[in-house]
Amino acid sequence: MPTVAVLNQKGGVGKTTVTLGLASAAGAAGRRVLVVDMDPQGSASWVLGVDPLGTPDEVTLGDVLAGAHVTDAIRPADTTAGWPDCVDVIPAGDELQGFEAGETGRLAAAFRGGHDVLDSYDAVLIDCPPSLGNLTTNALTAARHALLVVEPSALGLRGIGGVADAIDDVWDSYNPDLELSGVVLNRVPAISNEAERRIAELQRIVGRQAILKPAVPARVILNQAVGERRPIHSYASRAADSIDAFDRLWAKLRRTIKNT
Repeated sequence: MPTVAVLNQKGGVGKTTVTLGLASAAGAAGRRVLVVDMDPQGSASWVLGVDPLGTPDEVTLGDVLAGAHVTDAIRPADTTAGWPDCVDVIPAGDELQGFEAGETGRLAAAFRGGHDVLDSYDAVLIDCPPSLGNLTTNALTAARHALLVVEPSALGLRGIGGVADAIDDVWDSYNPDLELSGVVLNRVPAISNEAERRIAELQRIVGRQAILKPAVPARVILNQAVGERRPIHSYASRAADSIDAFDRLWAKLRRTIKNT
């Protein structure tokens, strides 16, 4: 199953922005992608035009973890905001936070039960919460690939060792197919000695080959896209370098997924 957990225990590094940028690139390429909103804040759901808490008659990810069928929770993204109809989402749900103390294998079991539908997607992107709690462990247990999002700053690099340890622990205890498939550098300024120092530090920690290229540049248009709940590709030439970065990252991620 082409499943990718997008994570970092540090909040504010743009993890959801990267998840949505990859979904936008996939949609622009005509590829089917499912965003699974594992963050109780529900930001990815909201940007995709779906109520992150759901309504009384809707199935959410919280319901899935409680035993509902995963395919019943899939919602199309809001096409009126420019999201292509090949982008779908499973919204977080108002009960999701309660599963921080739940069982580790719930999402993996749900994915196995819905594999016939999930296998039809070119990628399933799990937007993890900014922590290494049980929800993130659930995501890693269900995923084949882990994608780490890092901002090149002193605070952005804090805790990377903990993330690597969490991936190793899940690989050792629950999911021997899991692998760290790359590190995405996000919000990289055009000129910054501090950013360059932090990137060099990151290379020493994870290895130069683990860092995917290109980096995602620091651009106001990315914040605007989130605020307006639109895919970055809908801004065309106004977001040319951001679009190019996500197109190339998506192409690399897709090759990685296809080769495993």
